[in-house]
Amino acid sequence: MIGKILRKLKLKDVLKILIALQCVVVFILASVPPISRDALTHHLIIPKLFINHGGIYNIPEIVFSYYPMNLDLIYMIPLYFGNDIIPKYIHFSFALFTAFLIFFYLKKRIDSNFGLLGALFFLSIPVIVKLSINVYVDLGLIFFSTTALLCLFKWVESEFIPKHLIFSAICCGLALGTKYNGLIVFFILSCIVPFAYLRRSNDELFKIKLGNQFKAIGCGLIFVFISLLVFSPWMIKNYILTQNPVYPLYNSWFNPKGILTNDNRELNVFEKTDKKDEWSHFAVRKIVYRETLWQIASIPVRIFFEGMDDDPKHFDGQLNPFLLLLALFAFFPGQTNPKKMYVTENKILFMFSILYLFFVFFQVDMRIRWVGPIIPPMVILSMFGLERIQRFGAGSERKKILFNSTATIIVSGMLLLNARYIHALYLKVDPVPYISGQIDRDNYIKKFRPEYEVIRYANQHLPENALILGLFIGNRRYYFEKKVLLDVDLLKRAVLSSNSSGQIRKKLVSVGITHILMRYDLFNNWTEYNLAPENQILLNTFLSNRAKQLKSYGGYGLFELM
Repeated sequence: MIGKILRKLKLKDVLKILIALQCVVVFILASVPPISRDALTHHLIIPKLFINHGGIYNIPEIVFSYYPMNLDLIYMIPLYFGNDIIPKYIHFSFALFTAFLIFFYLKKRIDSNFGLLGALFFLSIPVIVKLSINVYVDLGLIFFSTTALLCLFKWVESEFIPKHLIFSAICCGLALGTKYNGLIVFFILSCIVPFAYLRRSNDELFKIKLGNQFKAIGCGLIFVFISLLVFSPWMIKNYILTQNPVYPLYNSWFNPKGILTNDNRELNVFEKTDKKDEWSHFAVRKIVYRETLWQIASIPVRIFFEGMDDDPKHFDGQLNPFLLLLALFAFFPGQTNPKKMYVTENKILFMFSILYLFFVFFQVDMRIRWVGPIIPPMVILSMFGLERIQRFGAGSERKKILFNSTATIIVSGMLLLNARYIHALYLKVDPVPYISGQIDRDNYIKKFRPEYEVIRYANQHLPENALILGLFIGNRRYYFEKKVLLDVDLLKRAVLSSNSSGQIRKKLVSVGITHILMRYDLFNNWTEYNLAPENQILLNTFLSNRAKQLKSYGGYGLFELM
């Protein structure tokens, strides 16, 4: 029976089944409590604080609260009802929307089989899978940037009907309001708009009519204006709070005297540090990772081959090498392509990907999820490359069999690489014990975040007016129900300005600190490298005589000031 069904299945049916299976696997992997760093430090905690406060308010101690938060505001809805797993599904939905865009684009340009394969390839790429099961905002950025780019193609194809340009600009503005990396999308697309207008409006690129030049500039200005208008609520909010519309980016430009500083944050792609003595990311690569000049220069290529989750040296994520290799085949010379009207679009897709990739490369140390907006264009180009490989077999039955077999092997290889990653991720996340009820929520979280056991104890046993000084807990605030201050410099200042353990306690109590929660190993390393021997002795005396240990688990401890 099963054999008969399999024999009747067409390629289109097989691809649909694989896409459905991929969605089911992601749904299962996402059905566990949030444990990812950004969810606990940013995308869940800030909406939670807004809910507790009754609305958006200034949170200067959390720099992420100044980032654009289109998706974070959506996450507030399920969080309001006490559910922090649904935000994962919301985030994954943007991957599905992007897959639909890829499908419809490729269906029109090639055929539905390539559209389905492109959607499957995109959804199963390791970094997309990893993002799909966590509470991030990158998939929203990817969706809005892809929509903006494809709407520009529609604008050109429709002979410049304004509504397509306007919708593209709106989507670009939504990308800006999702994550600051959308500024790269904004700059690139703002340049593409006049270029695309001139390219289509003139028979030859370098014989440009003066009237068309003004029209091209006008279209570019309209795109810029609408995009910034959509993004403007976040700029207005930040300007009112910090006098910098894109705080904390380029804060030295808007606030030369630095009215707000907070160095306890992850560096953003667009952000330049104001510290002159900090190493550049290239220096870190050379000195810390001991990479040669050619290894550093080849990072834009290496990210497709060497990615590894949770390893900054290997770009903290994984792509698929076929994403690059097949995309290059899209531009190989071959037999006449009946769809040459789309060659320019392919060039723009490639140019967008290259510009975005190199902007990130030169700005900060590479992280694969930071180049997420290039993935849909590269997937589209990959499908064009695969189609070109198939067309190489046109002309004879022998060649057709050879190149069709080659294409089949390539497709199998690229999907198997993705499947291997998904299997490894499934073993790591291990969702079945939680979903089946074998372990409860608390024990599942504790397995991945050992500090959670100490935090849970604090939530249950400390008084309502407690203020915890958190030391080296990775800024993960989300599971705290008591007030927490994450500022190791506060402790350092108290130690350096005190002559006795009693003075240290007095200085901490003066700012409201009642308890300390720390990670032992990182705290010990910090004291060794940041405090003189006499200050280390003083701090140890303070912890021995003026702090009582209430709870210890997994390398973390909770202390009460006495």
